[in-house]
Amino acid sequence: MNAVGRRERGVLVAFLGLFLWTGGPVARGQDTAADFRQNCVSCHTIGGGRLTGPDLKGVSGRAERDWLVRFIVNPQAMIDRGDPYALKLLQESRGVVMPQFSGMSAARAQALLDLIAAESELEESQFKGLQITDRPFTTADVQGGRGLFMGVQPLRNGGPACIGCHTAKDLGGLSGGRLGPDLSRVFERLEGRKNLAAWLSAPATATMAPIFKNHPIASEEIVPIVAYLEAQASGGGEDMSAGPLIFLLIGLGGAGLMLVVFDLAWRMRFRTVRKQLVLTSTGRGEE
Repeated sequence: MNAVGRRERGVLVAFLGLFLWTGGPVARGQDTAADFRQNCVSCHTIGGGRLTGPDLKGVSGRAERDWLVRFIVNPQAMIDRGDPYALKLLQESRGVVMPQFSGMSAARAQALLDLIAAESELEESQFKGLQITDRPFTTADVQGGRGLFMGVQPLRNGGPACIGCHTAKDLGGLSGGRLGPDLSRVFERLEGRKNLAAWLSAPATATMAPIFKNHPIASEEIVPIVAYLEAQASGGGEDMSAGPLIFLLIGLGGAGLMLVVFDLAWRMRFRTVRKQLVLTSTGRGEE
């Protein structure tokens, strides 16, 4: 190979190395889409209407890009300094402050804004969100959701059942996990089907996000789970307020019973020792 050929080959290798090192435009685009899906879709759509936060379709026309970058990087700081538009967004979201995401930087915010701008130009964005039905849910919908909640029907993508960390009213006194909150009123807290469905499609809490990132709840599973949680909020089922008290009483009762058992065992032990001492001191132990 002559010198020119070696030089051209070296340039090509360097270019490919740089391309692979940066991930290439397609990979970077996919990473940003995954970033949006993991961190944003539980509160925002692009062209699907408002959730907890505003619909982001055309958001670049509502504020300067520099302002949007600063807000995405640290929303609370913008609110604390009394920025009028940040306070307006806070009021419209009913006091819910957008969280500050771990590792968020100006470059990452710029990439998200580029993605939002590109998706806004499409007739239908991939982030339009789940358009959940407004028809009345049937008994079959509710029962199907209960089965998914309890793990009787496994989630299609391998995610854990809700009952592992949460409870609900109709599960009984000690049923369900306590790591997460009681979901009996989550339908009311998130203010309806649309927000609840969006949350289930991409849970954003520090505990749930890494679990469901690779095991998302399928859209056809979200509807019955929403139906079940809507039914819980409507007033059916047992009152779970006594559950922790029952658990406490059972624990105290069990502890008391164990103390009685140990007391009896210890008392008999000393009686045996005392009997031998008495017999020895009176000389009867040698008879």
